[in-house]
Amino acid sequence: MTTAPESDPRRVAVVTGGAGAIGRAITDALRGNGHRTVVLDRVGEVVCDLSSEASTRAAGAAVLERFGRCDVFVHCAAAFDQAALVDVDSATWRHVQAVNVESALWLAQAFTPGMAQRGFGRVIVIISDTFWSPPPVLLPYVASKGALLGIVRSLAVGLGPAGIAVSAVAPGLTDTPAARTVNTDEQFDATVERQALRRRLTPEDTAAAVAFLASDGAAAMTGQVLCADGGLVLR
Repeated sequence: MTTAPESDPRRVAVVTGGAGAIGRAITDALRGNGHRTVVLDRVGEVVCDLSSEASTRAAGAAVLERFGRCDVFVHCAAAFDQAALVDVDSATWRHVQAVNVESALWLAQAFTPGMAQRGFGRVIVIISDTFWSPPPVLLPYVASKGALLGIVRSLAVGLGPAGIAVSAVAPGLTDTPAARTVNTDEQFDATVERQALRRRLTPEDTAAAVAFLASDGAAAMTGQVLCADGGLVLR
C-alpha cells in the first residue's frame, strides 16, 4: 500500500501477524470499516522480527515515521512452539514469550503515548481459549496467553484515564492453513461437537470481534475478553 498523507482523517490500525490467516482477516475487516491499515510482520508494510526487541522497537518507530500515528494496535502475531513440561527448554520458552508477550509491550510503549495525546486509542490483543482448557504440549504458548491477559487488565486500568481501551479476543480452534497442519478433520469435528454453535470457526469470526472492539460502538468496553469460540468456553 502507499503511505497516506498526514491530512488523511482515517484512523490508523496496526496489526502484528497481519500476514497470517487470522491477521489478514482482521486487517481486511478494519480496512473495510474505514481504517488505514498497517501490517507489521515478516512480510508487510513494516517488516519486523517480533522475537527481537531491537527489531520490534525499530518497527514501532517506523510506523510512526511513515504513517504519523497509531490509533488502533492489534497484537495478533503468535509463536506456537510446542513443548510439554518435560520437553521445554530456555530457547523455546524465551522465543514464545518474546514474540507473544514482549513484542506487545514494546509496541504498546511506542503507540500509546500518541493515543493518550489524542484522547483516543484501542489496544486489542489476540489470546486463545486454550488458556481455559490448556493442552499440556502447548505449555509455553498457554503461559504466554495468560501473561497477555494480565497485561490487558493492567493496561486497561492504567491507560483508561487517557481514553485508551484495552481488551482481548480469544478465538477457539479456527480453520486456517496453519491449524490444518497440526489438526485432522476428526479433531476439528470433535472440537465442533463441544461448541454450543456447531460449526467450524473461521478467521472472519475473530476479525468481526476485533472490528467491534476497534469501533466507537465499543466505547464502554475495556479490560474484557471476547471469546470468539462458538461457545466452547462460556464466560
